[in-house]
Amino acid sequence: MFQLTRDLIFFDVETTGLHVIRDRILQIAMIKYFKDGSAYKELSMIINPGIPISEEAYKVHGIGPKEVANKPTFKEVAQELYEFIGQSDLAGYNSNRFDVPMLAEEFARYGYDLELDKRRLIDVQRIFYKMEPRTLKAAYQFYCNEELKDAHDALIDIRATVKVLEGQLARYQHANYLSEDGEIIENPVVNDVQALHDFTNDLKTPDVTQKLRYNEQGVIVFNFGKYTGMTFEQVWDRESNYFYWILDKEFSFQVKSIIKKFIKEKESKSRKP
Repeated sequence: MFQLTRDLIFFDVETTGLHVIRDRILQIAMIKYFKDGSAYKELSMIINPGIPISEEAYKVHGIGPKEVANKPTFKEVAQELYEFIGQSDLAGYNSNRFDVPMLAEEFARYGYDLELDKRRLIDVQRIFYKMEPRTLKAAYQFYCNEELKDAHDALIDIRATVKVLEGQLARYQHANYLSEDGEIIENPVVNDVQALHDFTNDLKTPDVTQKLRYNEQGVIVFNFGKYTGMTFEQVWDRESNYFYWILDKEFSFQVKSIIKKFIKEKESKSRKP
């Protein structure tokens, strides 16, 4: 089993659509592995999203208005979910680009900070795409030598993800990785949460939506729009209102938190004599 220094949660969400800001979670499933090696714990629930479910999303997961009609809202279960997660690291499949920011946004709406900068994140898909680029169903077949049935049910998908990671740890225990720029990384897929976090995350960006990134000097710069590549200081001197515009638009909670911290620092300096 996994070697842990902190509890680790595998999780998956099904949603009303694919927009991280506008859409909502309607099913969440989590499997929690404890660092002391005790038996894992599962949690799964259907959630009333409070907004329409897109036809495209319904075709994927089959959860419609009837299934969510009498279910609790995220606001009603937020405390239970937040306490279940605790200080755990998080893992999933394509989780860094979708499930993690989606969950962080849901929590933020009701005053809960998931504090992603304090957690290690493992994206099992990133290992798969780097080592054997394919889908979850193909990954399950490839690493587990079994056919994945009833895919797109959150609990079935996340159980499959757990087995896929176990298969990856076994398959790549002595494998090196050749990056796109020709760098050889020795044995990156090992039974260590920090190593898996480093391998599956883009360490060049401070937010999972990749609206910001670090330049070669390690300074945060914008990674979108008219100020792409410019530092906060450069943009502040040119158009300070741009930061307040971001706070008013549909950017992730994580991006807005970084922007708010910068604004607070600038305003604090301006008040000093």
